[in-house]
Amino acid sequence: MALQKYMEQLQKEIDIAMMDHQYSSEHTVAEAMGYSIKNGGKRLRPILLLMILEALGHPKEKGMATAVALEMIHTYSLIHDDLPAMDDDDLRRGVPTIHKVYGEAVAVLAGDGLLTDAFNVLINDKNLNAETRIKLVRLLSAAAGTRGMIEGQLLDMEAEEKQVDLDDLKQMHHLKTGKLFEFACLAAGFIAEPTGIHIHKLRWFSNHLGLAFQIKDDILDACGDVEKIGKPVGSDVVNNKSTYVSLLGLEGAKQMLETETNKALEELDKLPADTKMLKELTLYVANRDR
Repeated sequence: MALQKYMEQLQKEIDIAMMDHQYSSEHTVAEAMGYSIKNGGKRLRPILLLMILEALGHPKEKGMATAVALEMIHTYSLIHDDLPAMDDDDLRRGVPTIHKVYGEAVAVLAGDGLLTDAFNVLINDKNLNAETRIKLVRLLSAAAGTRGMIEGQLLDMEAEEKQVDLDDLKQMHHLKTGKLFEFACLAAGFIAEPTGIHIHKLRWFSNHLGLAFQIKDDILDACGDVEKIGKPVGSDVVNNKSTYVSLLGLEGAKQMLETETNKALEELDKLPADTKMLKELTLYVANRDR
């Protein structure tokens, strides 16, 4: 099956599963949460999780609840990123950001709701034993918490109006962006119960893939098509943020993207699994136009 068709199929399954986990409450916060969930996106992180699980010989249904929890965390982070106190964005995927529709207070609560409910989804997954569920809760809370994504967001905010060096920029994005990619890969590994060496390889793969994703994001912000991206380009320059493009130049950033992509592909070669589709996904991340 071609990658694009396969991704579309998985995306539909993830979307259905996410809406199934939404409470039927009609209050405004639940409505706002649904607004953000229905806004979609590529669902790249949960797709990555499910693809790795299948590559390791396990049915994707075994990891669907974990994939939903992961995307709920990702969606919450985008809601909060877009707030005026953070990146102050008016558009997300071509439609008004949630605070523009429901107001800032409801947007904050909708993000809080998605964050909290994600762990409820994870801990009540009947497809996994209690030990695995506890392991995944610990892993996801670490990835999203104050030593993971939140720390990365703080470092990103503190880096505004000043230039940081390349090592600091990589560390920032490893925390802010890479930790959820890492969770997707390691969660699939733990669900499949592979040996420890598989986990090590999956971690290195995720680190290179997450970095490649962020470098490509910086390139798209510098010279992407606003109609395809669904939000204004050049926001990094407006906010005076350090990026791979600002530090390395456009050609230098493209070279670094190629290097990280190749390293991710090399890690996949070390896995004793059919990684053909994962390699195609890696190339998609590096070459996407939005």
